[in-house]
Amino acid sequence: MGNIIQIVSDAGIMGYLIVGMGLISIALIFERIKALYFDYTIKSDQFSNQIKSLILDDKIEDAITFCSTNKKAPLAHVTKSILERSDRDEDSINLGLDISLAEIIPLLGKRLGYLSMIANVVTLMGLLGTITGLIMAFAAVSDADPTQKSEILAKGISMAMNTTALGLSVAIPVMILYSFLHTKQNAILENIAEHSAKVVDLLTNRQYHEFTKKHNFPKLPDEIEMAAKTKENNEKAS
Repeated sequence: MGNIIQIVSDAGIMGYLIVGMGLISIALIFERIKALYFDYTIKSDQFSNQIKSLILDDKIEDAITFCSTNKKAPLAHVTKSILERSDRDEDSINLGLDISLAEIIPLLGKRLGYLSMIANVVTLMGLLGTITGLIMAFAAVSDADPTQKSEILAKGISMAMNTTALGLSVAIPVMILYSFLHTKQNAILENIAEHSAKVVDLLTNRQYHEFTKKHNFPKLPDEIEMAAKTKENNEKAS
């Protein structure tokens, strides 16, 4: 612990900035791990089988309620949006799918881009510290008082090496964890796309009748009355 503090101290202002950005990245990593590996995770096969069973039994309201009990999971959110349009035509159902996917994609990638940015920035900050340290070392060789030359030279080289080490020590693990989180994000999105497409297919291929006046109101009151009069006249004529 004492060695780490000494390294940060020798690195100067750049060392403290790198450590600060490292702490920010740790907070972001834990938040994204919690979201992607716990909050947004759902047993998709079991969930989809339950939804399929309810749809086939024509229990759409029960399916929507079941989705509401898993409201944190993006798959449940997308499925619910689709089911809420189940009484509409195929284009409306597909539009519901597109809208819900557009809502959850930013949610899955929320703050994830900051990790990539931090990894790149701390690397550049380490490089800047390295250049600053080397400038100090060259200045010591050319301009410093002979009695202080070795001290300033050692200090400059120490800053150059320590800032490089600190920058890489933060950037490498951040980039590795970012890759894992990004892969998990893509896996969740692909899973959502697969299962939501199956729900859309179930709904659009159900045996249903389009809501039309002709189907739902086969005979209007005037038509019924006219038919009755025609029947009455025929009976009188006979």
